[in-house]
Amino acid sequence: MLKSFFRITTTVAVIGPFAAQAQGLHDDTVIVSATRVPTPVVQVATSNSIVTAVDIEARQLRDLPSILRTLPGLNVMQTGGVGGQTSLFLRGANPNHTKVLLDGIDIADSSNPANAVDFGKLMAGDLARVEVLRGPQSGLYGSDALGGVVSLTTQPGEGPFKLTGSAEGGSFDTFNQTLGLGGSDGALHASGMVQHVHAGGTPVTPLDLLPPGQKRNDDYFDNVTASTKLGYDVTDNFDLGLVGRYNGSVSRITGDAFDFNTFMSYPSPQQTRIAVTQYQTRGTAHLVLDRFEQTVGLAYSSVITSTADPDNGPSRYAGDRVKLDWQGNLALDDATTLVLGAETARDAIHVPLSEGITLNSGYAEVQSAWGGLAGSASVRLDDHSRFGSRATWRIAPVWNIEATGTRLKASAGTGFKAPSLVQLYQDFPAFGFFANPNLKPETSTGYDVGVEQVLGDVSGGVTFFYNDIRNLISNNASFTSNINVGKAQTQGVEAFAAWKVMADLSLHADYTYTDATDEVAHLALLRRPRNRINLSADWRATDDLQFAATLLYVGPQIDGNRDFSIPRQKMPGYTLANVAASWRITDSYTLFGRVENAFDEHYQNPGGFLRQGIGAYGGIKASF
Repeated sequence: MLKSFFRITTTVAVIGPFAAQAQGLHDDTVIVSATRVPTPVVQVATSNSIVTAVDIEARQLRDLPSILRTLPGLNVMQTGGVGGQTSLFLRGANPNHTKVLLDGIDIADSSNPANAVDFGKLMAGDLARVEVLRGPQSGLYGSDALGGVVSLTTQPGEGPFKLTGSAEGGSFDTFNQTLGLGGSDGALHASGMVQHVHAGGTPVTPLDLLPPGQKRNDDYFDNVTASTKLGYDVTDNFDLGLVGRYNGSVSRITGDAFDFNTFMSYPSPQQTRIAVTQYQTRGTAHLVLDRFEQTVGLAYSSVITSTADPDNGPSRYAGDRVKLDWQGNLALDDATTLVLGAETARDAIHVPLSEGITLNSGYAEVQSAWGGLAGSASVRLDDHSRFGSRATWRIAPVWNIEATGTRLKASAGTGFKAPSLVQLYQDFPAFGFFANPNLKPETSTGYDVGVEQVLGDVSGGVTFFYNDIRNLISNNASFTSNINVGKAQTQGVEAFAAWKVMADLSLHADYTYTDATDEVAHLALLRRPRNRINLSADWRATDDLQFAATLLYVGPQIDGNRDFSIPRQKMPGYTLANVAASWRITDSYTLFGRVENAFDEHYQNPGGFLRQGIGAYGGIKASF
């Protein structure tokens, strides 16, 4: 019933696998998304992972799924290779239960049936930072943050202006390039980048699914992403900002055709072409008056998807979002900040129907640190033009015990997910399926508790978490509409260990155990492996030569076959090994190369879609 709904994972560490080092109680790493103000991670109880541009470059990660795949608490499902439709299951929540922000812009697709984000179309070349929050976050972020938050920040313009470029090629007809310029001059801060990612020959369809005599068509993906970030300091305490991003991609994939003689589907002999165009922009004004800091922002995002399917005909979907927001941070004293905010957003579908909703919101948070005690508490009210108001909250205390190097942390909160515009308004009369304008939001209540310990250059930790998810939207008994009937329960354990072997060598390991259950059918939720293990190593052999390696094990999970004619089957686990190396040959030029899936593991994820076998890639980067 909840067939693609849930998978649970657990994660405890505030140290992601990329930051493979012992983290002391004086660590000065700062996170923004957890409290909406820059806060040292040791003062944050929310389970999180942070990935920086340095991490992304060291592992030569080209898209967002590659960044997220090895993080604890996450399960990434991608139908094929680079650019394939990608969903993220965060701590047992559905793919549409994760709020995704790009430079503060909500990039969920309003025209998507579940109002979800396709992570496969998001390239990584211009990203400066990725922050992931696990657990219900609606107390600060409102709708869509039922399972957590993924916050993306693009590269700012800092320091002397620098021109960078790269080119690489390799397996599966891969040819990628980047060209960027960024820096600051007086009051002006500016950066910009153009990325081109191309994979022209990725085998995705299992050969045993093809009818006799039909050849396999490899998937094709081509993406151009252009982004810019501008800032101007009008005075010492007032500045203006503007970010903009364009993402245009074309995919050719193997869809499914239906055989009316056997009443079964099979991979189509003709490819489907999918063109996706995305725009995001946000302007900001930022003012600091003594202890009171304010930011006003106006954002716009749009997604247009055009599909040419030789078996089912053409289709086109278009939706957008306009959002006005204000946030004020008041320093009550040197240790306590009061955060206040207000937002109004308009989500709309323009094709194939014309409908929209308005969401007005207000929130307040207190963030404080007194000696070894720190934490935050927040409350938020969202007023939805269709179903009314929803109040949510979150509290997250942490206690740093200096004498023993121990951190005790806990968090609890609520979350909700508003029904999508498609669920509320779009009918499919040809299939006897109709929208339900009376749907209520899906809701969750969750908590976690954990302990972390630092012993010299070694650190470790364990966290237990639990989520109770209600009012899940699913089909009614006659499959003619959607209703609020689903219930799910997720719980698990996340553990990590990190060892700074020497100044230039770091090792990291994390383990996630997940138990996710459909509480209506009393069955394990689909696409939630119980066990995940990630090992990583970073070694800077010399000032100019560095290596990085990851080993990811994902245990067996329950999934359906390609067309869900078999709704539940056990999919075997798999192990992936990636290695990367780079060598700076001059101050301006660096050679790099990597091997992905070094063991040439053959596996399907999800069922009916092959993932890439072993691949080798190499290129050169220039900086002036």
